[in-house]
Amino acid sequence: MSEALYNTEILRLAASTASARRLDAPMASATKVSPVCGSKVTADIDIDDGGRIARFGQEVRACALGQAAAALVEAEVTGKTPEDIVAARAGLADWLAGRSETPPDWPGMAVFAPARPHRARHPSILLAFDATLAAAATLTAVAAA
Repeated sequence: MSEALYNTEILRLAASTASARRLDAPMASATKVSPVCGSKVTADIDIDDGGRIARFGQEVRACALGQAAAALVEAEVTGKTPEDIVAARAGLADWLAGRSETPPDWPGMAVFAPARPHRARHPSILLAFDATLAAAATLTAVAAA
């Protein structure tokens, strides 16, 4: 028997996003929408002088899987560089798609093991990473201009 897609831990994490808040006057913001289900995450970030995320805020309008992933991103993103986030997102995508047998090096992501066979759910799980990376990319584009 396979594990339930919406297990107790995913539902607990999803509920925790109710307290998520956007930042006042962030250095960068980006919104990403899942083309599959319409889930939406807006990420706000401030970057410190070392290129690490110093402050993070978000607004999450997503399914339980997207909400749970957003909670895990929010819990660990402060202090990370965009490169750290790229690596975690790539590891998560590879693991979800079955190209890797181990979850990424980002605490809590193993909770999505039941979602691996459900490809249509993967974009929602990746959404918070995608929004955070899009916000970081706007800072890189501004710095390069």
